[in-house]
Amino acid sequence: MESYVKMLHATKIVGAALLTIGIAVFLYGTLISEYSTVMGVGIGIVMGAVFTFIIGMILVASEEMILNSKQLKKESI
Repeated sequence: MESYVKMLHATKIVGAALLTIGIAVFLYGTLISEYSTVMGVGIGIVMGAVFTFIIGMILVASEEMILNSKQLKKESI
């Protein structure tokens, strides 16, 4: 159970940091910068943050399912 919490916490921190950086870069590109490339980089960082968070959630869920199925097999024997 401890590994789930550690991985979930790390995923949450990395996702939140990337999301914050991405939003800041996007707002800078939209409001301040004259180059539209900066806005695209901000959108890419936000998408990367969401992707990282979703992949982390999938890994935690799959690890939990694998360990629970192993425990169920041990109990049934």
